[in-house]
Amino acid sequence: MNNHDEFIEAKKYIPGGVNSPVRAFGSVGGEPIMIAKGESAYLIDVENKRYLDFIQSWGPLIFGHCDIDIQNAIQSALSNGISYGAPNLNETKLAKMITKKFENIDLIRFVSSGTEATMSAIRVARGYSGKSGLIKFEGCYHGHSDALLVKAGSGATTYGNASSAGVTAGAVADTHLAIYNDIQSVKDIFNTKEIGAVIIEPIAGNMGLVPAKPEFMKELKSLCEKHNAVLIIDEVMSGFRASEFGSATYYGAIGDLVTFGKVIGGGMNVAAFGGKREIMNCLSPDGAVYQAGTLSGNPLAMAAGIAALNKIEQNPGIYSYLQNLANKLVNGFKQAADENNIPLQIDVRGSMFGFFFNENPVLNYTDALKSDTKMFAKFHAAMLKRGVYLAPSQFETGFVCTAMKESDIDYAIQMAKESFKEIKNQNLE
Repeated sequence: MNNHDEFIEAKKYIPGGVNSPVRAFGSVGGEPIMIAKGESAYLIDVENKRYLDFIQSWGPLIFGHCDIDIQNAIQSALSNGISYGAPNLNETKLAKMITKKFENIDLIRFVSSGTEATMSAIRVARGYSGKSGLIKFEGCYHGHSDALLVKAGSGATTYGNASSAGVTAGAVADTHLAIYNDIQSVKDIFNTKEIGAVIIEPIAGNMGLVPAKPEFMKELKSLCEKHNAVLIIDEVMSGFRASEFGSATYYGAIGDLVTFGKVIGGGMNVAAFGGKREIMNCLSPDGAVYQAGTLSGNPLAMAAGIAALNKIEQNPGIYSYLQNLANKLVNGFKQAADENNIPLQIDVRGSMFGFFFNENPVLNYTDALKSDTKMFAKFHAAMLKRGVYLAPSQFETGFVCTAMKESDIDYAIQMAKESFKEIKNQNLE
């Protein structure tokens, strides 16, 4: 088998050969590698080539591929059945583990994807507030539900789509766009529109890694309180990834509703939304806001999530370890870029890292779009050739995992030095 032939075969049966657009390497050129298996900090393709993996399934694998404790938990649950479509004890156990960590979460409901979590949280927020207006921020991606596909970052930016075909004007009529880290843009909307909910990633991960300013988050919370709007903190990516308490460690941003994903499923398809009892009580069967899912609370996925959060609980030092790895990595990239006169902006939040080929700091979506995507494509290809697997888009966040060692980071930095030198020489030819 080889990657090219297998990708061509996939394209015969799957649109674009992929089940999520960014995987197609559209913005970096070439063809995606076809994965045979994951192993610790590495991916192994169908040609048996190994790649140091800085995607980690887009975040959930905080302990790397094939973690033995998570695998054992899944295998144990598997012996009791794959799916029930009925309540099970692991749902309650995982719910307890999450709600005990967050003072603003009394009740939580599990779903199967981040898209479901954010979509449902917005519905609950509107049901509670009685107002239909929604503020989202340019470049923040909250899943692919219709009302949110407006300047949504991530794959939408990678493929140059401000929105998406098939999304009607009516579907986004109540969605109002504000500028990330610009509180005046939020005030302007509140002054002219009736707003029932605001959704934001305090650590944006889908226009590249762009953290919110602490003072911006504080003012945003005050505005929501002033106008009786529900503030939804989207932690699908950053929850249990940036820190054990997500973005709250950095900003103290307390949302009325919070969405989770990625890590709480231990690598399986789990997400959730939760908040104060008075808001969550609006949810069916107790309230009038309907939401449902046959596979929600799946026993295998719940077992994986419990195992992952247990490991985090038992190893409180992992976040400092991961942040040190991430800082070392991007500082190494920065030094290598500087040596070759290539502008590079870097940032880290816990086990999340980002870098932009940009002469100026990136504070919002407009800034991110000024990045040199052609340079990123060259760097991505050069690193992939050398066995380092980075996200195939300038507008995505990278992740480290506990399975990585200092020597892995040293290797990636050395490969970055070689890659930048190669790119510089190509540019001189």
